[in-house]
Amino acid sequence: MKHGKKYQEAVKKYDRSKVYGLAEAAALVKELSFAKFDETVELHIKLMLKKSQSVRDTVVLPNQFSAEKKVLVFAKGDKAQEALDAGATYVGDADLIEKIRGGWMDFDVAVATPDMMKDVGRLGPILGRRGLMPNPKTQTVTMDIKGALAELRKGRTEFRSDKTGVVHMAIGKVSMDADKIAENADVAIKEIFRRKPADAKGDFIVSTALASTMGPGVSIDAKEVL
Repeated sequence: MKHGKKYQEAVKKYDRSKVYGLAEAAALVKELSFAKFDETVELHIKLMLKKSQSVRDTVVLPNQFSAEKKVLVFAKGDKAQEALDAGATYVGDADLIEKIRGGWMDFDVAVATPDMMKDVGRLGPILGRRGLMPNPKTQTVTMDIKGALAELRKGRTEFRSDKTGVVHMAIGKVSMDADKIAENADVAIKEIFRRKPADAKGDFIVSTALASTMGPGVSIDAKEVL
């Protein structure tokens, strides 16, 4: 992949072969950022996983950085009222399912009560492809609608390993203080490590890097974090 002139200039500002401490890496990512917009800071972690293994869960990051999420809740009766009282953006059951089937997708996260999943499951091809299908593993299939919405508002973020065993996760914005970026990365790395499959062998975390949307990656010493 060929990179532009600004990227090449950024690369010259640091030692790409060096593994940095988290605080230093967070400061460096800010320094290396060159885009005219407020870039997202991403954490990339390569895991040692067998083909049959994957890692997926959620974590509440201590420092909020994203805009308020539009939360859709599939629920009926008292639970629908609980969702409305807790500030859900959209609440419904069959009506919302039909709307989504028709192509409407104006929401960032979907939550459902367990009794709704038989019907919501039919949206699998639509929601699954976009990573929006409610799932007990990410605490988005729950009877505690109020608690789920409170956690999402606090900044609960989903992470999952891709087919190559890499977790790509947004953990901040370049405009944030470096120590807040580092704090979010610290919490995320520790939580991902906690999800190590019981039968995973050897070093679970192979490599870790921080990067802004457009900028080069800065290698992190995950062992120091853990």
